[in-house]
Amino acid sequence: MIFQIKSYLNKLGYKVNSKAIDIINLCDAWYCTEAIKDFHDRITVNGVHYDMERTGFAKRACEDDANLCEVVDISLSNQMANDFVAKALDEERFQKSIREQLELMAAEGTVATYIRSVGSNLMADGSLKGGDLELVYVKPNGIYPLTVKKGVVTECAFASEDVINGKAETTIVIFKHEENKYKAITAVLDHNGKEIRDKHTEVELGEIKPFAVLTTAAVNNLRDMQGYGLPKIYGAIPVLKAIDLIFNVLVGDLDKSDKMVLYNEALCEFDNNGKPITPNKQHKKTFVSMGKELPDTKKLIQEINPEIRVDGITKTFELALSLLSTMFGFGTRKYSFENGQIKTATEYIGTRQDSMQELNRQRQNLTDYIEDIIKALLWFSNAFHGSNYDLDDEIVINYDDSFITDRQSELEAMKADAQAFGLPKLVKYYLQNKYSLTEEEVEAWYNDIEADNITEEV
Repeated sequence: MIFQIKSYLNKLGYKVNSKAIDIINLCDAWYCTEAIKDFHDRITVNGVHYDMERTGFAKRACEDDANLCEVVDISLSNQMANDFVAKALDEERFQKSIREQLELMAAEGTVATYIRSVGSNLMADGSLKGGDLELVYVKPNGIYPLTVKKGVVTECAFASEDVINGKAETTIVIFKHEENKYKAITAVLDHNGKEIRDKHTEVELGEIKPFAVLTTAAVNNLRDMQGYGLPKIYGAIPVLKAIDLIFNVLVGDLDKSDKMVLYNEALCEFDNNGKPITPNKQHKKTFVSMGKELPDTKKLIQEINPEIRVDGITKTFELALSLLSTMFGFGTRKYSFENGQIKTATEYIGTRQDSMQELNRQRQNLTDYIEDIIKALLWFSNAFHGSNYDLDDEIVINYDDSFITDRQSELEAMKADAQAFGLPKLVKYYLQNKYSLTEEEVEAWYNDIEADNITEEV
């Protein structure tokens, strides 16, 4: 698919960033827990090929990164616009899709969304009327920035692959910015890379950008990556390799951990072929005949109990996980071993400054991204459905802070302040959050408390 897309864009005079695509594909392989060539495929000293075990920790780190930007609620100040946007986002599975995009963004640096109208009528002037609005969520390997100004992608091509009647078709959508307005060009290529001409469309749009690109907040320090975000997995690949190597040391120790018992032939019973007879499979596995005399011992029976190097492996794991945590912006205490278990350190509110800083940077990018999508939805509705929504309507986005805050500690601090200062509003707010009450229920509780206090004084 990539070769066909590159060929088509090259014919139009656009240069495709092959280096960026190669980096994205490498990160995608780690994210998907695929076997990495020349690393996971190995050869023993005896020339036997084998595959290393894979932990999939890249996926786990990206999941935790996505948790920092969990979207709870999106609302607009205008009720009609709010209802329209809420319905559109719900129909397009926005909550689930944005979660998938946040993981992919952490893994591969860049995701995108564009708006399209389905089932609309193409007018003679190149505009559209009617139809249904859809959000198209684009994966990193389908994003091709064409024009980047001051770090912002102003023109872009998006590609995706579908299977029609058993044959692959590649759809390429190009958004061009000409004379302060956008134009959408859609081309469909068959499985041979040839354009299907009757599916070619060109639509005149307006001044609002019909797509949005979301990147990681960290500055991309890789060369020749204009328009793309920095994939967090790419910088963490050496550590991810170390984690898989450490895990394979553990697997190797476990694989060789069966106890062996060496015993003298004098204790054996032999069959007609001269082989020692063992009563069951377990004995065959753990008992080994060593001849008339055991090496370096005069005993008839000797046990060998292979050691599992738990302490050394655990310390090495902790070091590697701390490095991985740091590279993802979580600080050094995101993952830790306690009582033989890997735990996510979500309880240290006072020392979680790294996660807070990473969260603040990334949420600003995500807020801009969601606002661009919503403004594009409002513009498409105005242009093609005859609505009259205000594109400057205030958009409020609420996030889930449970992953970086300690709710119990916050409630205890609130309780202490309420007792120390005797502020009625703070007492009510504490009760509301502590017991998940409505404002009416809290008011009734508080009034009952006040009534009991007055009765006791009388």
